[in-house]
Amino acid sequence: MSFLLEQPALIWLIAGLVLMVLEVLLPGAFMIWLGIAAVGTGLVQEVTTLGFAWQVALFAVLAALAIGIGLSMRSTRRKPAVNAPGSGLVGRVALALAFDGREGRVRLGDSDWSARLAEGVETPQSHARLRVIDVDGTVLVVQPEMTEA
Repeated sequence: MSFLLEQPALIWLIAGLVLMVLEVLLPGAFMIWLGIAAVGTGLVQEVTTLGFAWQVALFAVLAALAIGIGLSMRSTRRKPAVNAPGSGLVGRVALALAFDGREGRVRLGDSDWSARLAEGVETPQSHARLRVIDVDGTVLVVQPEMTEA
């Protein structure tokens, strides 16, 4: 035990690794930043001889920087748009199941979806191929598939 007390850099490094392991075991995304700050403090302590108060101050500064970087990374991450044109539904081909006027149901992949016909489109026959041209909430806007000659 006295060996550890003589090696403050080793204590910081071990604490940092323990915090990083806790990040994997516990939910959330906070311990990793404190672990990085502790490892950074340990590495600085390895090449210098800071007093305990300076070590704590260095850890606080590194923790604030690491958490700030982590938060900025989180805020710039794009969130996927669900049921939006960019979600991969627009342009896909669906099969008409049943339509009553402009409202109906289509099969797209292995799922049935509510659908609405685009303006000026006649009611399709059952199993007609329809192309998704837009998504309105969870309703697919469809029109007959145009075949190329």
